[in-house]
Amino acid sequence: MRSAMVLEDIRVQPMKRAGGGWSYTIVWPDSSVDEEADSFLRTHEGSGTQKTYAYTLVDHLRWRVREGLGTEKVTLLDLHRYMGAVGARVPMPFGQPWRTPPKKPYGQSGLQTAAACLKGFYLHQCAKRGVNDDLRAALEVRRLPTQQDRDRALLGHTMASVRRTRWHRGRARADGTPRCCRTGQGRSCWRW
Repeated sequence: MRSAMVLEDIRVQPMKRAGGGWSYTIVWPDSSVDEEADSFLRTHEGSGTQKTYAYTLVDHLRWRVREGLGTEKVTLLDLHRYMGAVGARVPMPFGQPWRTPPKKPYGQSGLQTAAACLKGFYLHQCAKRGVNDDLRAALEVRRLPTQQDRDRALLGHTMASVRRTRWHRGRARADGTPRCCRTGQGRSCWRW
C-alpha cells in the first residue's frame, strides 16, 4: 500500500541525478531544503545508505521539532530519550512513545541504523558548525542504545563463560594448516 505525499510536514525529497541514480534530501513544508540534513546526506551521495539515513533522519527531525530542540541544544540525554521513544530499552523515562500505531517501534537493525545515523549526523554538525562541544565530546566516546542493553549487561557474566567453552581452532601447524582443538587434526573444527 502506497501512502500519499506529505506536504504539510518535514519530508524526504528524492531527486533524479544526471547519471540516472537518485539522491535524497530533507525539505521543510515551505519546500526549503534543511541545510543541516542536506550537508550530512551529501557525505553519502550515491549510496543506498543515503536513502536509509534520509528516512531515519526525517523521523528524528520531526521528533526534534516536537520537543523544541535544535542542534545547539540537543544533549546526549535527549538522544537517549529519542532512542527510547522509537523502541530501544533505556533505563529512564523517555516521554510518549514516538512511533504510535500503525507505525511499529524499530527492531534491532532499525535501532542500530538510527544510532549510526544520529551519531554521524551530530558529529558532522558539531564539527562543521563548531557548536555543541559537549555533545560532540560525549558522542566521540559513547554509543547510543540500540537494544536491550540492561539484559545484555545482566547476561555478561554468563556470556564470558560461554565464550570460554566454545571450540576454537588451535594453533596452525608449521605448514600453515590449522589444527582442530578437539581432535588435533585436519580442518574439521571451525569457530562458531
